[in-house]
Amino acid sequence: MLNLRQLSTASATFEAEFQRVLHWSAETDAGIETRVAEILADVRARGDAAVLDYTARFDQLSVSSMSELELTRDELKAAFDAITPAQRTALQAAAARVRSYHELQKQHSGLSWSYRDADGNLLGQKVTPLDRVGIYVPGGKAAYPSSVLMNAIPAHVAGVPEIIMVVPTPKGEKNPLVLAAAYVAGVSRAFTVGGSQAVAALAYGTATIPRVDKITGPGNAYVASAKKHVFGQVGIDMIAGPSEILVLADGSTPPDWVAMDLFSQAEHDELAQSILLCPDADYIARVAEAIERLLPTMPRQAVIRASLEGRGALIHTRSMDEACEISNRIAPEHLEVSSSEPHRWEPQLRHAGAIFLGAFTSESLGDYCAGPNHVLPTSGTARFSSPLGVYDFQKRSSLIEVSEAGAQILGPIAAELAYGEGLQAHARAAELRLKG
Repeated sequence: MLNLRQLSTASATFEAEFQRVLHWSAETDAGIETRVAEILADVRARGDAAVLDYTARFDQLSVSSMSELELTRDELKAAFDAITPAQRTALQAAAARVRSYHELQKQHSGLSWSYRDADGNLLGQKVTPLDRVGIYVPGGKAAYPSSVLMNAIPAHVAGVPEIIMVVPTPKGEKNPLVLAAAYVAGVSRAFTVGGSQAVAALAYGTATIPRVDKITGPGNAYVASAKKHVFGQVGIDMIAGPSEILVLADGSTPPDWVAMDLFSQAEHDELAQSILLCPDADYIARVAEAIERLLPTMPRQAVIRASLEGRGALIHTRSMDEACEISNRIAPEHLEVSSSEPHRWEPQLRHAGAIFLGAFTSESLGDYCAGPNHVLPTSGTARFSSPLGVYDFQKRSSLIEVSEAGAQILGPIAAELAYGEGLQAHARAAELRLKG
């Protein structure tokens, strides 16, 4: 019997119980922090030699030179040719949809612009791509070709000239779908290196792995800690926590569908979170029955059980409006509006990494092939951050050209403020442009 929390917002103890469900410590274990700091310092000092040592130690992959860890374009193409026709078709279809979405994203938000004001001054913004980015692709327990597409394609669309991929291959086992995805997505160079040492190599550069300007992509606690340590030396996308799904249901969707959607995140790992919010108590009971019935059929049932019992919840709300309010408090990574009227509730939903509208929109479609990016903010950070996108691989420079007439107007303003701040050189630089 699954020990899954069932809460009610009408209960006097709801708030305390709800906070226990949400509680998750993002603090990294002190031992991990110390070890990561040592690895980063070692890679920074010894470069390739340290990367080879750690790859042998952690991935049981002993090679004599870094050239053996680099995947050539021919090897990526060979992996693409070797996968099944169905896999090739699926990979190319997903890549096309992801590319199409991010091309539209670039058109609508990634443009340079400028204008001249009444005094003839030119003001504007210049948008340029980063020179080189690194994408981290998880390996080991599972392989994620979809993560290759979601990280490399928006970088490619943004115009990044060089995309460096790192992926651990424990004991030298290379996943052909990951390699094929790198080929399809246009990865420039790829290395079979993972963990903190891979992040360090990308951040600092070695004789073989070039230094990048930004690192994106998820990983384990060591990878997350390493990204946090190197931030400032390079940019990073985010520090990702465990995966999350929140299903906002009005009782109109088949219970089996909702149960499986909850499973879809719970199967990631034991710390993943799956929550159902619904005002229909009978429907919650039917979903609970579906969970009990379907769980034994899942190959990863042990992981799902641990996740649901540890961090899952079925929450009975007073209304759909209240469910929307609670959803905004949670700010989930994935939010399914499993309703016959999804567009009625969507305007009330302010905080979520991605919002999936309607019963047919399973979160898994967004993970693989719908088009929008699946690299999303977790742990409530959707309150202030956004999905990975083209904009993460671009930077903006302000454009300012002041005319002679404009300098006569702006100069006295700047000088007055500069004198007020005690910065005389600033003031005099403005005053020297004034006539008379």
